[in-house]
Amino acid sequence: MLQRSASAIAITACLMFAAQAHAADAPATNAADAATATADELDGVVVVGSGQTRSVSTLTPASLEVLPPGTSVQKALNFLPGVMAQSIDALGVNEQSLSLQVRGFNTTHLGYTLDGMPLGDGAYNNYNGLTISRALISENLGRADLATGIAGLSIPSTSNLGGALIYVSSDPKKDMGLSISQSFGSEDTLRTFARFDTGEYNGWSAYLSGQYSEQDLFVNQPAYNKSTGKQFNGKLTYKGERGQVTAFADISRTNQADDAYLSKDMRTRLGWDWGGYAPNWDAYVARAACSVPSLASKCVTSTAPEKLSDVTFTNGQILRNDDLFYVAADFDVTDTLKAHGQVYKHENKGAGNNFITGLSTQGTTSTADDLPVQIRDTRYTIDRDGVVASLAWTVGFNHLQAGLWLEQNTSSAARYIWTNVTGPFSLAQYLKGRPDTAQWVQKTDWTTQQFYVQDTITLLDDALSIDFGFKSTNAKSTATALPGIAKAPAAASTQFASGSLKASDSFLPEAGARWRIAPGHEVFASYAENMAMFQGGFKLGPQSVSQAVWDAQGKYLEPETSKSFDAGYRYVGETLQISVSAYEVDFDNRLLQYNPCPTNQQQNPGCGNSFHNAGSVTSKGAEIGVLWKPLSWLNWYNSASYNESTYDEDLNWCSGATCVVKKTAGKQQVDTPKEMFASVVSLKRGPFSASLQGKYTGRRYYTYTNDQSFGGYTTFDLGLGYRFGQAGFMKGAKASLNITNLTDKRYASNFDSSVFAPDDATGSILVFHSSAPRQFFATIGFDF
Repeated sequence: MLQRSASAIAITACLMFAAQAHAADAPATNAADAATATADELDGVVVVGSGQTRSVSTLTPASLEVLPPGTSVQKALNFLPGVMAQSIDALGVNEQSLSLQVRGFNTTHLGYTLDGMPLGDGAYNNYNGLTISRALISENLGRADLATGIAGLSIPSTSNLGGALIYVSSDPKKDMGLSISQSFGSEDTLRTFARFDTGEYNGWSAYLSGQYSEQDLFVNQPAYNKSTGKQFNGKLTYKGERGQVTAFADISRTNQADDAYLSKDMRTRLGWDWGGYAPNWDAYVARAACSVPSLASKCVTSTAPEKLSDVTFTNGQILRNDDLFYVAADFDVTDTLKAHGQVYKHENKGAGNNFITGLSTQGTTSTADDLPVQIRDTRYTIDRDGVVASLAWTVGFNHLQAGLWLEQNTSSAARYIWTNVTGPFSLAQYLKGRPDTAQWVQKTDWTTQQFYVQDTITLLDDALSIDFGFKSTNAKSTATALPGIAKAPAAASTQFASGSLKASDSFLPEAGARWRIAPGHEVFASYAENMAMFQGGFKLGPQSVSQAVWDAQGKYLEPETSKSFDAGYRYVGETLQISVSAYEVDFDNRLLQYNPCPTNQQQNPGCGNSFHNAGSVTSKGAEIGVLWKPLSWLNWYNSASYNESTYDEDLNWCSGATCVVKKTAGKQQVDTPKEMFASVVSLKRGPFSASLQGKYTGRRYYTYTNDQSFGGYTTFDLGLGYRFGQAGFMKGAKASLNITNLTDKRYASNFDSSVFAPDDATGSILVFHSSAPRQFFATIGFDF
């Protein structure tokens, strides 16, 4: 809590009326300043980061038109060079399947902010933040800046080893207005969006917006298959002569039916759309009885092509409640001294509910009513607040910046088992009462402190700019095992550990240069060193092990680090933009989970899972992005990337006391395609608009020895729109049609990084979600 930090309160009080400089006379010094144009001025799908000393691309709201309304902005990044964004659903909002890969770094090795506020590391099992789809309704996007390799010193993040995503919400409109849209589509999709803008009055302006959505799973699960989302965004601004004050609120409630992970063997036998037994409860119970010894007499074994290991009723339900708020202030202290201050608050409550095999005794003396089904109830909480503050001072050819970020966070994760199951019911709810047993319950207290200083020198009439500086990061996590609320506490063999981890480095340097060699032509180069704090959550964090394993491994763990070099050329003209870059990254001390558990029984300390530093990865690659505007009404964007991310050492893979050397040196990193190509054609001719997007994603491995993989694939998405003119008090209307996966290509979508293994000779690891088939969405919207 902020009240626990006297220093945070003092800094907030001093800088509450502050603002980060983004005036025209100050050079851009980080990814958040990459695009100074407003959303209305950005008529292309991408804007190249002119003036930057590193590789930066800016995604504009226009790029969302090829995808259905409500699509996660993160998924919309998929066509940018070096980026792979995956999700099983067309809208990209399913929490478990949403993943991102940028230059060989996965979701949790990137940084994320919204309006300068940290969003955490993007982990599915949230412990320090939330995804952008739960923080911002997509229609309220102002822009998204992607720094593909080096994020910049000012970003408040302890996970940005490989770049960052800086999201900016749109400002309230100057004129009063109301926008309403309604979408319908495949899998019984329904989505409603509304936004009211007050207009500007004496410097004050605001908007209120909300959305409701629902969609069924596309897999063969005809019951308990609905996902819903409810969200509110509100933003208030006051602009005065010397600065601006901004307040933002986000309230999000998501309830998602989840899809099952598949193995290559399952896909061969059962197809892409295996969805379990729901609603056939009796058939599920009969097969589940085969896994419960006391009910073996009731066993009805699976018939080919199914196996007993495939048996599931549904893959459960994911619930997330988020309340997110910030207040920020910008102030021009003098013409050359500017300040920024921001305080934020985020509370989260989450749950994941699943039917699993196990004995439910009903609490009676008779065994006749026993069932081989239990409920696994996983719970999460987050309570974090923090301060972001900075000063910017321009003196001569120097632009000096200094800033800090303080955050305190208490997160928790618990897994409970209910053994009183009497029959099927919807798990789309927070379960009430006292569970029967606890598997593990753990609370973690986080303290994060980050400080940076930087100087940007501009010379030769701004033809040359050089920036250099460093940041200091100190992040500590203290985990505590708790008894929980179950009737029976967790056994010592399954309970998570108590202990502390610290990641600290007082000097992480960054330097870069940009030279305008001719009007519109620039070359750039930059270097940065970064460190990531140890992850949390029950799935990827090194504290999610037994106490015995923790006592043996904890003192040997080192935080992951990276050293990145980035160089390139960019050209920005009236009809053509080109960005070319090359990079080399050394990723050291990578942490791997050594887990001997079956892949459908993860996160159980009783299996003996442990975490270890497993050597380094070297990434080398090149990217190109080209935006061509041959006509005023036509844009054509193309991107290509090549990435070679290889392990530097063989892997000493241990299961208990047995260790085996796996030949991984020189092998391509898992879930990292070498080649990717994308192309987007967009046109706006009078009231008509259309966009066609194609993306090729190369081969991806899911084993460290590269013995198993999924081949490359190409997908297409189409968007069509028509805008009607003003009629009476209605300012206009728009109708649109979106078709995702136009050619109905089926492929392995996201991978579960927690189950990667050295090899998989039988193809039995439950590692991937299947892609969604071709889907159609129609929307009608009105502006008043």
